[in-house]
Amino acid sequence: MASKTSRASKTPAYKCAECGWTAVKWVGRCGECQAWGTVEEYGATVARTTAAATVLEPARRIAEVDGTTAAFLPTGVDELDRVLGGGLVPGAVILLAGEPGVGKSTLLLDVAAKFARTGQDVLYITGEESAAQVKLRAERIDAVAHTLYLSAETDLGQALGQVEKLEPKLLIVDSVQTLSSADVEGSAGGVSQVREVAASIISAAKRRNMTTLLVGHVTKEGTIAGPRLLEHLVDVVCQFEGERHSRLRLLRAVKNRYGATDDVGCFDLNEAGIEGLADPSGLFVSRTREPVSGTCITVTMEGRRPLLAEVQSLLAESANSQPRRATSGLESSRVAMLLAVLQQRAGCMLHKDDSYVATVGGVKLTEPATDLAVALAVASAKSRKALPQRLIAFGEVGLAGEVRPVPGINQRIQEAHRLGFTHAIVPASPAGAGVIPEGFSVREVGHLAEALELLIT
Repeated sequence: MASKTSRASKTPAYKCAECGWTAVKWVGRCGECQAWGTVEEYGATVARTTAAATVLEPARRIAEVDGTTAAFLPTGVDELDRVLGGGLVPGAVILLAGEPGVGKSTLLLDVAAKFARTGQDVLYITGEESAAQVKLRAERIDAVAHTLYLSAETDLGQALGQVEKLEPKLLIVDSVQTLSSADVEGSAGGVSQVREVAASIISAAKRRNMTTLLVGHVTKEGTIAGPRLLEHLVDVVCQFEGERHSRLRLLRAVKNRYGATDDVGCFDLNEAGIEGLADPSGLFVSRTREPVSGTCITVTMEGRRPLLAEVQSLLAESANSQPRRATSGLESSRVAMLLAVLQQRAGCMLHKDDSYVATVGGVKLTEPATDLAVALAVASAKSRKALPQRLIAFGEVGLAGEVRPVPGINQRIQEAHRLGFTHAIVPASPAGAGVIPEGFSVREVGHLAEALELLIT
C-alpha cells in the first residue's frame, strides 16, 4: 500500500498581472516580462508532496504506439497546411495571435467552412460577436456549410456544454480572452481567467481527440496577451501579421510540436474574404515597360520560401545642411550604414543628397541578404542609369565593402529563373552557386565595387 506524506509551508506569494510570473517577495519589476508595477500579492502558496497512485494504463514501448491516430488532416487552406506542417493533428491545440483587424477571424471562419464541407462537425464559439454577425461575414466570404455550428458564448461552462452536446471534430474559440469561468475570480482576459479557460479547453481537446483553434489577442508591444503559460500549454503558436493598409498577410509558426517553424504562409485579404497566395512575388514587384533608374529586384527568404521583392531609391539635392534619410519597409539603421559604405568604399558621394529608399507593395525586408539590392538601387539613382530589367541581386554587405555569402543561393536563383529573370549578381561563395539553370547568367562578386561596375559599362 502506497504511503503518503505531506508537508505544507505557507509563504506570501506575489504574481505579475501581465504574464502570471510569481515571486515569494514583492519586486517592482516583473522578472519574466520586465513590466513595472504589475507584481501584486495574491494569497499564499502551499507546497505539498503527492503520493503515487494506482496505474490505470501502463506505459507502452514507443514502437507499439499507434501513430495513425495523429495523422495530419488537410484543412483545405494550402497556405495554412504549409505552416502547420501538413494540416491539423487530432487533439492538437493551436493558438493564433495577431493584431486587431489583421484577419484572424476571417481566416478561421474560412478554415471552419472548408473543414465542415468534408462532412465533419465544426463548432465555432464566438465571444466577441453575435451569431448573426458571424453569419453575415460567412455569407460575404462564402463560408456557409451545413455542418458548421455557431455559438455566441462568454461563459466557459456553457461553452464546454456545447462541446459535450455536439462532440465536434474541430473546435474554434474566438477568442480565449473573452471566455470566463464562474469558479475563478477576476474579469475575462485576466491572468487567472485565461489560465483556467485555456487549461479547461486543452483538457477537453486531449480527452476527446478534438482539434482546437484558439484566437489570442496581442498587447501593444506585440506579444500575446495573458500569462506566458498559455504559449507553453498549447501545441502550436502562430502569428498572423500584416500592415493595415496592405492586403498581404503573413502567417508564421513560432512554436510547432508537429513540424518545422521555418516556413511562412501568404494570404491576400480582400473584400471577398481571404485567399492563399501560392506565388505572392507579383505583389512586391512593379511592372514597367522600360527600365527605371533607382530600382533593383532581390530575392529574400521567408523561412524556407524565396520571395522576390523590389527596392526603389530616389535621391534629391538637399536644401539643408543635414540631408534627410527616409525609409519604408527597410530598417533605417541598416540603410544608413549602406549609404556610408557606398560613400566611403565605393566613391558614391551621397552627403549632399536627401535619400528615400522603399520597398514595393508594403513588404518588410529585414534579411541582410537584401543589402546588395539596396546598394545597387541607391547607386543607380545617383548615376541615373537603370539596371537591366531581368536582373536580380542579393548578398550581405559589410562595413569594408565586402559582399558576404548568404544561405540558399541556389534556391534564390531557381526562384528567379522560374519567374523569368535571366541574370543574377550573387556573393562569391566557396560552395559556389550550385546548378545554374540553362540560359541563366550568374556573376559572383566579392566586393561592392565589382557589382557597381554594371552601372559603368
